[in-house]
Amino acid sequence: MPTKKKPQASPSPERRGELLATAAEVFAAQGYNATTVRGIADAAGMLAGSLYYHFDSKESMVDEILSTFLNELWEGYDRVLGAGLGPKETIEALVTESFREIDRHRAAVAIYQKESQHLAGRPRFQYLVDSQQKFEKVWLGTLERGVADRVFRADLDIRLTYRFVRDTVWVAASWYRPGGRYSPEEIARQYLSMVLDGIALRG
Repeated sequence: MPTKKKPQASPSPERRGELLATAAEVFAAQGYNATTVRGIADAAGMLAGSLYYHFDSKESMVDEILSTFLNELWEGYDRVLGAGLGPKETIEALVTESFREIDRHRAAVAIYQKESQHLAGRPRFQYLVDSQQKFEKVWLGTLERGVADRVFRADLDIRLTYRFVRDTVWVAASWYRPGGRYSPEEIARQYLSMVLDGIALRG
């Protein structure tokens, strides 16, 4: 009588997280299309077949990387938006939260910047489009509220200001390294000083 095979133990959340972190670094460095499952497995020090025990495809991996990052980003943003802050304080808190997310998910931010437009055309990545629309609405709405409340200058081009602040903050993922000289909060403070106060001395 044949013996029954013991079912394999489920992959531990810790190991899964380690593999996703490795995959995120590979995707960020090489790009989604150029990355292979074998390449991720090599970086993780395992056989490609063993990686399929944890994930069914590289698409599943990048999906989990991006959705985890965006879910955490929106948890932080929603806390800010629910705090009843004024427009200037809201911008300050959103920028600070953004740098915290870059600190936690630097590779995921890089992937999002490089790949979201390409991936958004696939049905399983519709949430990328939804998140971008929500993100734009939040930032534009806060800037408009600041102008209406006379906290921000009346001559601001709202959409141009939004793009400037957005790009200025998120491009930091290209050079930021966790554990560096400055904390994400300190970098946010410096950025906010430049954005809100400028860099020239006032006479």
